[in-house]
Amino acid sequence: MPRKVEDIRIDDAPSLDTLVRRLEAAGGFSAREVARGVDVLARILGDEEMTTFLSFPADIVATGTRGVLATLVREGYVDAVITTCGTLDHDLARSFRPYYHGEWDLDDAELHRRKLYRLGNLVIPEVNYGAIVERKMQAILRRLWAGGTRSLSTAALSDAIGRAIPATVESSILRAAADRHVPVIVPGITDGAVGSQLWLFWQDHKALALDLFSDEQRLSDLVFDARRSGAILLGGGISKHHTIWWNQFRDGLDAALYITTAVEWDGSLSGARTREAVSWGKVKPTARHTTVEGDVTVLFPLMVGAALERLRR
Repeated sequence: MPRKVEDIRIDDAPSLDTLVRRLEAAGGFSAREVARGVDVLARILGDEEMTTFLSFPADIVATGTRGVLATLVREGYVDAVITTCGTLDHDLARSFRPYYHGEWDLDDAELHRRKLYRLGNLVIPEVNYGAIVERKMQAILRRLWAGGTRSLSTAALSDAIGRAIPATVESSILRAAADRHVPVIVPGITDGAVGSQLWLFWQDHKALALDLFSDEQRLSDLVFDARRSGAILLGGGISKHHTIWWNQFRDGLDAALYITTAVEWDGSLSGARTREAVSWGKVKPTARHTTVEGDVTVLFPLMVGAALERLRR
C-alpha cells in the first residue's frame, strides 16, 4: 500500500527533531528531503570512526550561519574544512568588526559613494572588511616571516590566522579549527582579500612561497587513512568539488549531504546532485546520501539543531 500523507502538528510546540520527523511523514515537497537530510547528517555526525569533511563557500560566513559552522568544528564533529578564500576574509574581519543588516534593493551607487559594500541583504563598511583584513594580515605575515617561515600551505596560513583571533571569539571558525587542530584548506587561496594580502607581502618578500602540495598531501592522508568518510557539502564551487574529487580515490564517500540552491539542468557542479557523483565514483553506490534544495542559512541551522538533539538524546 502507498504511504499516506500525514498532516503536520505544531500545537504541542515540538522540538526540532520531532518537527523534522513530522516533516518526513507529511510528504511535503522539500520537507521530506529536509527530514532525510537530517537522517544523513545525524549518521555523519554520530559516527566517531568516520572522517568528516565540511565544505562551504564564503558568503554564508558573513551571516550568522558562521556560528553553526564554528560549533561543529569546536565540538569535534569535523576533521577537515575545505572552503574558499573569502571564508578567511569574513571570519577574520568579523572577529574584530561587525557586519550589519541591509536590504536587497538598496541603492548600490549610493552605497559605493558611502564606502559600504552590499553582500545580498547585508551591509559591510569598507573599513570593517578590507582595512581590517589588510592590517591584521600584514601583522600575521610579518610575524611568520620574522619566525623564519618561507613556505606556507593554506592549512598553515589558516591556523596562523586562527591563532591571531582572540580565544574569546567563540563564533570564529578559524579559531575553533586552530584550537581543535582541524585543517582549513583553501584550494583557491588567491581569490579573496587574504590572497591579495599574500601577494602584497610577496612584493617585498619574494622568498615566500605557497605550498599547495602540502595541502593536497594532507587531504590524501585524511582520505586514505579514513575507515569511513562522510561529507557535508553546503553550496557548490571549488570547495565542493575538491572534497568529492579527493574522495573518489578511496572509491567514494560513505555518506554525503548536499544543500544547494543551484539547478541541475545547466550541468554545473554546484547544481549536480549526489546521484551524479555516484557515476564518478565520488560517492559510493552503497552510501547514505541525499540532496536538499534550499537556502543554507535557513535550513542548515535547523538541520544541525535537530541532528545534535537526536544524538544527544
